[in-house]
Amino acid sequence: MRKAPVSGLRPWIIQRFTAIYLFFFFLLLLVYFIFFPPASYEAWKDAMSGTVVIVATSVFFLALFAHAWIGLRDVIMDYVKPLPLRMTALALLAFGLIGMAAWVMHILFAAGG
Repeated sequence: MRKAPVSGLRPWIIQRFTAIYLFFFFLLLLVYFIFFPPASYEAWKDAMSGTVVIVATSVFFLALFAHAWIGLRDVIMDYVKPLPLRMTALALLAFGLIGMAAWVMHILFAAGG
């Protein structure tokens, strides 16, 4: 007996895991800066330029963009009915998120170097 495919379960799980990572990263960053506030821009830049921080921040932004993609993709698929308009909106969303991800990675790795 074949199982029916579970539609939308994988994106739902990904969105929940990314939400959890985003929450805990933001909470950790908030606690860190409450207890260890940087005294100057140079101190802030030094705190943010460590390898572990850059990797964790990169994962944060990748999770943010994946979370945004899934949420906005669902909104577009639910509310934009004409197929050509839906495909255009999805393509613009994808290009926009990929562009923002490239920009963030450029900034993060330029700060670390």
